[in-house]
Amino acid sequence: MAKLKLGFAMCGSFCTVSDALYELEKLVSAGHDVTPILSPIVYSTDTRFTNADKLINRVEEITNNKVIHSIVGAEPIGPKKMFDALIVCPCTGNTLAKLAYGITDTSVTMAVKAHIRNNRPVVLAIATNDALGAAAKNIGHLLNTKNYYFVPFRQDDPVSKERSMIADFSLVCDTTYAALHGEQLKPIMI
Repeated sequence: MAKLKLGFAMCGSFCTVSDALYELEKLVSAGHDVTPILSPIVYSTDTRFTNADKLINRVEEITNNKVIHSIVGAEPIGPKKMFDALIVCPCTGNTLAKLAYGITDTSVTMAVKAHIRNNRPVVLAIATNDALGAAAKNIGHLLNTKNYYFVPFRQDDPVSKERSMIADFSLVCDTTYAALHGEQLKPIMI
């Protein structure tokens, strides 16, 4: 695949941040120019999984690009046609709902809104404890919305978290390449 200009947005599924970083590294190693976008929560919250400042430094080190972390910073993505594709990894149930209902109140939702106006693909790698609950209708809506593509996903712990689903992050690159050809990688549920 030729060198791509990609946006890589991260939302607050903190337990999956290390997996997302691995996929980010793969995209950069493949020669793509990747701009990181962090939700306000990811940008400012220290958790048992990661320290916000260390995460910011790490994604900027991996990509050699500054993090976009505000609505104002994300707004030019559309007018400047900055990306061939925009990846949201991880994409939380909260962000899914906002995208499904057109709510633009974070750097990530503004990035998606700005990007999708150019009829270019948005790739969603979901990680939500409510995918088979309240978030299911939002997944269904976005599955039927032009230019949205899902990284194939599965239940991550059907016994302890029966409504929880997570994308197979190892398929982020393949899903993105397929999306650039207008195709959904299948099967969607694995």
